[in-house]
Amino acid sequence: MVVSTKGRYALRVMIDLAKYGTDAYVSLGDIAERQNLSEKYLESIIKLLVQNGLVKGHRGKNGGYQLSKPAEEVTAWDVISITENDFYVVSCMSPDAPKCERIDSCVTLPMWKEFSKEMQAFFQRYTIAELAEKEK
Repeated sequence: MVVSTKGRYALRVMIDLAKYGTDAYVSLGDIAERQNLSEKYLESIIKLLVQNGLVKGHRGKNGGYQLSKPAEEVTAWDVISITENDFYVVSCMSPDAPKCERIDSCVTLPMWKEFSKEMQAFFQRYTIAELAEKEK
């Protein structure tokens, strides 16, 4: 259970768009420069954000990217949950995990499920707007 580079960078992209993309589309090159990140790597991240409806793109002159809804309505969990494919506290909670023979008698599974809900609730408390305001 580690937030990947993709997850961390996706949050940075969303925060950048919240700060600089309210009045106009922001180019990926500008985001990459401000965030000191590889534009090539950001292409895969922005594609994922667009596919999941968090970001919208516009081609052509004055093209680029913007948030698809207000930053106050997007949480850190919204971003992390789409970038982290294996964000499970224990492997048996993954949808791809083989069925455990102890599932009905496991005394720790309810604890792991509760912890997972708490972790999700933690990330849901932070909006992209709040994170953008904190960035100096």
